[in-house]
Amino acid sequence: MQPFHGLGMGLGQLSRLSKAKTRSISAENGTGEKGKAGMATEGTGKEAARDLGLGWKVSPSIRIPAGSTFTLADIRESGAIQHIWMTCFPAAWRSMILRMYWDGEEQPSVEAPVGDFFCNGWCERSNVNSLPVAVNPAGGMNCYWEMPFRKSATITMENRSDKEQVLYFQIDYTLTEVPDDAAYFHARWRRSNPLPYKDVHTLLDGVRGHGHYVGTYLAWQSNNNGWFGEGEIKFYMDGDTDFPTICGTGTEDYFGGAWNWEQPKGEYGTYSTPFLGMHQVVKPDGLYRSQQRFGMYRWHVMDPIRFEEELRVTIQALGWRSEGRYLPLQDDIASTAYWYQAEPHVPWEPLPSKDELEVI
Repeated sequence: MQPFHGLGMGLGQLSRLSKAKTRSISAENGTGEKGKAGMATEGTGKEAARDLGLGWKVSPSIRIPAGSTFTLADIRESGAIQHIWMTCFPAAWRSMILRMYWDGEEQPSVEAPVGDFFCNGWCERSNVNSLPVAVNPAGGMNCYWEMPFRKSATITMENRSDKEQVLYFQIDYTLTEVPDDAAYFHARWRRSNPLPYKDVHTLLDGVRGHGHYVGTYLAWQSNNNGWFGEGEIKFYMDGDTDFPTICGTGTEDYFGGAWNWEQPKGEYGTYSTPFLGMHQVVKPDGLYRSQQRFGMYRWHVMDPIRFEEELRVTIQALGWRSEGRYLPLQDDIASTAYWYQAEPHVPWEPLPSKDELEVI
């Protein structure tokens, strides 16, 4: 079956004509209306444009006061988000909370700190060169996940920091019919800090409905010396109880690497590819930065993990102890899981407090 070309278009679809309408929301056009961009008379660029007047970059960004939530987009038609670009100061990447709501739902389908959503969970930029997510110098965060909606789409940003934050953003979308079999995009953030001894980190639990899992991002802090990545990722689906249907062979294996990413010898080798990467290593500095930190992603674009009724995803944290035995680790693990499913989804527990979100 050919993809519906009113939504996402691969290279093989670009020549096909469509009745879909292209729109874009930014601080210069907060509604995305046709012919209404660049008309702002107030904004963060007003002073710089004082000699030039209307149409000269008067409102390139927004200010979000501390403790408040700003609605970035409120679309009341049928279509799909196709591209999101945004940037804000890295220090706020764990305290700026991105949420997305489809078709008037009360509970968000996407809820994650903005840095983690864009595979930068440590509040320090690391470039990402993948198909659905790209992060470029010096902090341009891009997302190409297709996000269809049938009645409405609402995107918000909450500022949980104690300072006003400036956000630059652009949300590109199409207005078009959505086919019956198009599922809704979801993303959820969770953290174990520290992971209890002999426990597993749970990326997803309680997912109900028909869908497919499409991606994993982990921000992982190792709290022990030695190798941390012997643990297996496991996917429990559609009635699995004690044992999963899918079980990985090791952490670095799941993210497409091997042999503890040692390249060259004695060092971790970073990489960023279209569907998987271990793109970030934050090294100790001999003083206050005492722990080693990692960022890694795995996109199931070519190999989505499909479920019909339910899904649970976990990962072990394992290192080595004496006599060739595994050591269950108590690391700081933050995950963002990405998936598509039919609505409604099961409501989630609220995100933890600002202190529990903080990179420490």
